[in-house]
Amino acid sequence: MIKIFYRRGTEIVFTQSETEFATISKENVLWIDLQKPTGEQKRAVESFLNTEIQSRAEAEEIESSSRFFEEGNAIFANTNFMSPADDEMMMDPVSFILVSKILTTIRENPLRSFDTLQMKMQALPEQFPDGFTVFVEIMDKRVDLDADIVELMAKDVSQFSKRINQKEDISEEFLLDINQLQENAMFVRENVVDKQRLVSNILKSKLCPKDPEIREDLNIILQDIASLINHTNFTFERLEYLQETVVGIINLDQNRIMKIFTFISLLLMPATLVASFYGMNVKLPFAEFNWAWIAILASMVVIVAAAWLLFRKKKML
Repeated sequence: MIKIFYRRGTEIVFTQSETEFATISKENVLWIDLQKPTGEQKRAVESFLNTEIQSRAEAEEIESSSRFFEEGNAIFANTNFMSPADDEMMMDPVSFILVSKILTTIRENPLRSFDTLQMKMQALPEQFPDGFTVFVEIMDKRVDLDADIVELMAKDVSQFSKRINQKEDISEEFLLDINQLQENAMFVRENVVDKQRLVSNILKSKLCPKDPEIREDLNIILQDIASLINHTNFTFERLEYLQETVVGIINLDQNRIMKIFTFISLLLMPATLVASFYGMNVKLPFAEFNWAWIAILASMVVIVAAAWLLFRKKKML
């Protein structure tokens, strides 16, 4: 699918046909949005921009040289847009191409932030003079959405902390939930750092407009990203603390169980020794009396009680 947003008079309109490139002036085009584009659509955009579009495999490469580079009068940038999916984070790769103040985006999946921005562009066309302002708006909204994800993680961490304080369901499964949240926090931090690098490279680029308003907006985005990184780091530290606390509680519970079994074994050991003596097929003192079993049982009870009192006195219970 292709959407070409261009200026017509004071309005911003769009078309979904690549054949319209023949009737649209480059100066009026702001944004070309490609979602799962066909080969014909890619070739039409390449011919219109006079540049080559990256393949999906190239766009998903993680090397820094492939995440951002310049070629002629074109800026190529790749990043991932996060979205929560059940307990995990789903990553949607998005490629940006900026040529002569025309923004081209390439993506595989629908993004609600893009749909919202496209409606805003048509409602407030005066706020979007060119493709760079569209790019700045996309990054600004994306950072806001990332901030919402970080806030959701912080709430989950607070809920986990309450469960630990109230000793609710502290088990290995709970430990795995904390580990999953740690994985999500690492994904978020990696993604936010990637956007920080992208925006920094845009600012350093000679192809970036000298417009002070655009540069100020990009600097504000960088500041927001820096605060997100700090918040994510703090969340990760809290998760590590919670993980260590849960492991400690589980170990204490296991030690308490082992202590109970050990104590029972020690209590019964003297009585078992007495019983084993009188269970031998040899002649023992008092064995010939009918009341011998009562005396043996009483001695076993006395030994167990004495051992119990000794443990209590030593504060081993």
